[in-house]
Formats: sequence, C-alpha cells, structure tokens
Amino acid sequence: MFITRKGETVEVPGRQPEVNEKAPEFQLYDANDQVVSLSTLAGQPVIISVIPDINTRVCALQTKRFNEEASRLDHVHFLTISINTKEEQATWCGQEGVEMTMLHDPEKTFNEGYHLLMPSLGLYARAIFVLDQDGIIRHREIVSEMSNEPDYEQALSVAKALRD
Repeated sequence: MFITRKGETVEVPGRQPEVNEKAPEFQLYDANDQVVSLSTLAGQPVIISVIPDINTRVCALQTKRFNEEASRLDHVHFLTISINTKEEQATWCGQEGVEMTMLHDPEKTFNEGYHLLMPSLGLYARAIFVLDQDGIIRHREIVSEMSNEPDYEQALSVAKALRD
C-alpha cells in the first residue's frame, strides 16, 4: 500500500487487516505500565486510533478529538497507539489534559499484525479501526495523505451503531 506525506509517496508494506476480518491480537503498555491486549477488551466496541507521532499537529488534533469523544461515549473502548515512548506520551497528555488510554509502542510490535509501519519514516501510518464486541473490524480507514485528519464522524457512527 502507498500513502502520501505532503504529496510525496510513502510505502506502507505488508497486508493491512480488512473490514470483516478478526482484528489481530496485540499487547502494548499503557501510561501505568499495565498490559492492554485486544482480547481483554472483548464485549464492547473498540476504536483504535493509530498516529505517527503525538508531538505533531494532526496527531494532537486526532488524539484530542477522540479523547473528547471518549468522555461522552459510554460502552466503547478508545485506544491511541503511537511509537512514542511512555514519557513522551505522558508529557504530552499532561500538557493537554488527555486522559484516554494511550499505548506506547517504540518497539513497533503493533506492526506485526497491522502492517502500518512506513520504514522510510520509521512511523506508523495514520489509521482508525473500529471493532465490534467480538473483535471483528467493522470500519477501517488508513488515511491516504498523512497530513490529513481521519473521518471522525464515520468511525464514531460505526462505533455508536455497534453499541445498540
């Protein structure tokens, strides 16, 4: 797969999970060094927001928007995943008042199942996955231009419908 970064083509190698497939399992650490795995979130819809770097403008906008939605939308797990370190995420969240679950992945293990790493940049492509209560992907957006925000409304609409 290819996306662009400010108009330049960037490769995102591998096969990314598709809608109606079971989401690949992962285990990452949150800000409190607690392991969060996909299997422990079963029973409720999950929105996985993948960002390249928390310290950039669009990633900050995306994370703040989902943090805001997480405070208003019951019975949906919200996760943000980036390659940032725990310390980088904690500093940013503290400055911005963000309280949603942030998963740090400087070792890039999330890439094993999701294949979102752009090797030329060492960053993940911007993506949103919405999973149902059984971990099946019901919405996927891999943003085609890295500097663009995702379609929040579409992802939220799918998540809201899955709660009912």
